[in-house]
Amino acid sequence: MNRASILSALGLLSLMLSACDQPQAGDPVIRTDISGEKGKEIARSDAAEEPAPEQEPESEPEKATDPESSACKPVRFEGTMFMHCVADPAQHRVRMVLGPPFRSLAKFSTSRAEDAPTIAFAMNAGMYDGAGNPIGYYVENRERLKELNRNDGSGNFHLKPNGVFYGTGGTWRIKTTDDFYSTVGDRPDFGTQSGPMLVIDGKLHPEISEDGPSRRIRNGVGIDAGGKAHFAITASPVSFGQFARFFRDVAETPNALYLDGTVSSLWDPARGRMDTRADLGPLVVVETKE
Repeated sequence: MNRASILSALGLLSLMLSACDQPQAGDPVIRTDISGEKGKEIARSDAAEEPAPEQEPESEPEKATDPESSACKPVRFEGTMFMHCVADPAQHRVRMVLGPPFRSLAKFSTSRAEDAPTIAFAMNAGMYDGAGNPIGYYVENRERLKELNRNDGSGNFHLKPNGVFYGTGGTWRIKTTDDFYSTVGDRPDFGTQSGPMLVIDGKLHPEISEDGPSRRIRNGVGIDAGGKAHFAITASPVSFGQFARFFRDVAETPNALYLDGTVSSLWDPARGRMDTRADLGPLVVVETKE
């Protein structure tokens, strides 16, 4: 066999071996279930559907005004940095914002009038569909745009019990969806439904394991015994268990609600932080009382 024939044969062999390494259409693959604590098989038709690897949040450069005055403070817990933001009814107002929807904190920030109240911080708050609209109960400026969702289903939102973060004036609460349905008759000033609950009456959600295999950048909210709202967003991916323990052990909130993961974003003007890593849905905005 001459040299050209040998090279041709080697090239054909290399191509055949390479093809053997590629996933075939319809092969089942193991992905982490959206609930984050167990895997399930999902058939796929194209390897390109695999999600991209987890990345750190991206932030647009923004001028810090006064980091020391920020309502958000970095806290290390179980080896992970959390940004812990506290809204105090005596100093802050809370409201929900959807917009057209805006789909980003940056677009929301540019929509504000020059004489608008000062923003203490803002973050994404509740799960949403492909158009950015909430999939659960949503109230903005006392207008209900989405009814309470008590349906069963898959994913984080339906990991029962889920819950509602809501409030009127300076009274803010978190209740499980069933408790909210049974006890809340008057429409609040704001409200957003998400799931799962992280802490319920001082105890971790019964379906959340101590440290499941899924790691995501996550954000959530809890209400402490004095009525303050504690928001948290992680600096790096964490398990549901670790995230829930932060609200129980550090924020000391008897009730806490998961807001979302992977897309989790924060706007903290005092520190010059504006996360821009994903399209968002409902936003929770904390304004400073003048």
